[in-house]
Amino acid sequence: MTWLVTGGAGYIGAHVVRALQEAGLPPVVLDDLSSGRREFIPDGVPFVDGTILDRDLVARTIVEHDVDGVIHVAGFKYAGVSVQRPLHTYEQNVEGTRVVLAAMADAGVDKIVFSSSAAVFGTPDVALVTEDTPKAPASPYGESKLIGEWLIRDQGVATAASENPLRHTSLRYFNVVGSGDESVYDVSPHNLFPIVFEKLIAGETPTINGDDYDTPDGTNVRDYVHVADLAAAHVVAARRLAAGETLAPAYNLGSNNGLSVREIMDAMARVTGVDFTPAIGPRRAGDPDRIVATGELAAQDLDWDNRYTVDEMVRSGWDARRAAAA
Repeated sequence: MTWLVTGGAGYIGAHVVRALQEAGLPPVVLDDLSSGRREFIPDGVPFVDGTILDRDLVARTIVEHDVDGVIHVAGFKYAGVSVQRPLHTYEQNVEGTRVVLAAMADAGVDKIVFSSSAAVFGTPDVALVTEDTPKAPASPYGESKLIGEWLIRDQGVATAASENPLRHTSLRYFNVVGSGDESVYDVSPHNLFPIVFEKLIAGETPTINGDDYDTPDGTNVRDYVHVADLAAAHVVAARRLAAGETLAPAYNLGSNNGLSVREIMDAMARVTGVDFTPAIGPRRAGDPDRIVATGELAAQDLDWDNRYTVDEMVRSGWDARRAAAA
């Protein structure tokens, strides 16, 4: 049972590849290395250097490697940048997903696990986001992920009466952090953990963007989930689809309670041993007070759980970043 991981050279995708290996499910990676890194792919894992926009390449990869299902992680994942680059975002995330689905149909592959995002919800005015919370994306990135979910849903409906009906689910990520392998770390210039790590390594002071929100300590509260837990949920989803079981169209991989930015900063100081007091900067436009999701449905169907404390999340990410600098 071989699975193609698009974007498998990226931070999240590389962890999914390792989780598949550990589960005895051989992975194949397709990645154009626009943000992924070749060294993140374990030795012995077949690697195809190319774009998901190339339908013939995707279909050929599926056939040549006898792929049974696809875990579609590849995409342009920078919500803020997507506002300045909407056409690029839609090309990579909407057209890319359409091409992957078309190539799967060409090759007769009928199982897909899609990497969606909490960005499909925008800034919901609820204490706890569920799968049924209204979708109101606030960026081209969020819109592109929601359209990706629709594309997959519609292909499932269109093929329902065929010999190979598409079996699928979408996993909505929130703030993914930490590392499950010291050889893989978050390289994004836009995520909180790597931003703070780079500041500390450079001897600079990290900044909190606003401390006057309607939260217990005045800083934003968000879901933070460990990347190894996230990868494990992909494997369970893949196995259940392969077994012919029916999954929900989408799952929120949420923490149920969330952490504030100040709590993250406090953990950074404890774990790294760098005694710092974060600077307080102005709010960022559009940042809501709190976005936290329940992971109850995913816990029921995908063995989803938050197995790491905040200190363990920070420690694993910090160790991986330092190992990369060694």
